[in-house]
Amino acid sequence: MPSEIETAARVQGVLDIPLNRFLGMQLRDPADPSAGVWFPVGPSAQNQAAVLHGGVVTTLLDTASYLALLPQLSDAEHAVTHDLTVSLLRPVAAEERVDVTATVLRRGRAVAFMRAEATVGGELVAAAQVTKSVVRLR
Repeated sequence: MPSEIETAARVQGVLDIPLNRFLGMQLRDPADPSAGVWFPVGPSAQNQAAVLHGGVVTTLLDTASYLALLPQLSDAEHAVTHDLTVSLLRPVAAEERVDVTATVLRRGRAVAFMRAEATVGGELVAAAQVTKSVVRLR
């Protein structure tokens, strides 16, 4: 598990990614970043049909997966996306709130497997299987 200072720095790094800021991404629980993220389907997250763009939800499924894995990484480890498979289950209208959560299914020495879900009002709208490679920082 990363130290408290390292965890805070990594979470802030995720929050400071310009794309995440542009999309209006927020932590679901600032005291527990592994609880996932949420974002509004505002103009930045919509496609030309005024519904949630699939690439946006894919990005934030990946982000929630990293945050879920973070407590299992040491200060000397980082995780990078190795594989990402997403199923978009239904369109999401403009101005909806999308909650994105992830669960670590298995953490090995070099690879971690997660499942991430996006919901609107408790209804599943997208799901992902995410594999991350665990790499040494130093």
